[in-house]
Amino acid sequence: MATAEAIGQSVMQKKEDSYRAALGLELTIRPLEPGDLPEILNIELQCYSHPWSDGIFLDCFKPGYRLWGVCQNGSLVGYAVATYVLDEVSLLNLCVHPGCRGRGAGRLLLRHLLAEAVRECMNQVILEVRLSNNVASKLYRNEGFEEIGRRPQYYPAASGREDARIMVLLLQP
Repeated sequence: MATAEAIGQSVMQKKEDSYRAALGLELTIRPLEPGDLPEILNIELQCYSHPWSDGIFLDCFKPGYRLWGVCQNGSLVGYAVATYVLDEVSLLNLCVHPGCRGRGAGRLLLRHLLAEAVRECMNQVILEVRLSNNVASKLYRNEGFEEIGRRPQYYPAASGREDARIMVLLLQP
């Protein structure tokens, strides 16, 4: 008899595999290593007005964090950084190279993160996203996340500060 955990893993893996096949792209997911830092920073600097520093990324290569990269034909085109605390995953950063957006790399990376969270028996995934980032907010909503609140003045912005939308996805019944 299959456990609820095994069924959840199977559903998440099938969802990720079918999405990858439907895209017809050679996208692969792999764990990131400190040696990937130059490529990570290259993407980060192209995507954010207030990017993370190399020191912040290096701090994430410690126990309790998970870092995955999405590669197209062997080249890193996106990454996700998450931290695990007790039974909760906090998605800290999910980023796709500007030239590779709209091709499903971000969705594939998010689905991989969710499948791993289910596999590791996490109960929920929580994240913050800029209020102005409609593309990311739509992706998260389409994957089942719900807005549960706002963090006023959370992100630095060109004209001061910007609010964050707090979103959560419950993984376990």
